[in-house]
Amino acid sequence: MVSLTALWLPILLSGVIVFIASSILHMVLPFHKKDYQKVPGEEKILEVMREIKVPPGNYVFPCPDNAKHMNTPEMLEKYNKGPVAFLTVMPNAVPNMPKHLAQWFLYSLLVGVLVAYMASRTVPAGAEYLTIFRVAGTTAFIAYSVAHISNFIWRGDSCSLTFKQVVDGLVYGLLVAGVFAWLWPEM
Repeated sequence: MVSLTALWLPILLSGVIVFIASSILHMVLPFHKKDYQKVPGEEKILEVMREIKVPPGNYVFPCPDNAKHMNTPEMLEKYNKGPVAFLTVMPNAVPNMPKHLAQWFLYSLLVGVLVAYMASRTVPAGAEYLTIFRVAGTTAFIAYSVAHISNFIWRGDSCSLTFKQVVDGLVYGLLVAGVFAWLWPEM
């Protein structure tokens, strides 16, 4: 068994490499340029939301009072009339990109720790490159990708957005796998 402390370098380096790769995927390449669209009538919608003072939070509409109410004629009419949506309202402020980027980097380090834990418990020191690559890559891919599929199922994320997020996760998983396999401790 390999100790987690012996894996500090691949944890840190994989976090840095994923951070750089995600910056390239999202800011340099055109891959994510059309992930989100502007809603028609944005100014009207924003004006109404300001008027009724919608606080930050997660919303769904139409929203039934309970599970029984979901299939009443009134709710079915609301669903069919539309729109049906999930809405996240954030606090009023310019998006704090340094904070979001720092959180993303910390998340990438957390994934590195989880990959290190899984690999250290299943792969011995001195293992073959592909064995380490397979365990580390699979674990990282799951951490970076699987939740997006759940959002496709339950929140209605588009197939295109979900596909791109899963591809991102695959890229990150492969990079993490390469770093761990390259820096895995010898016997």
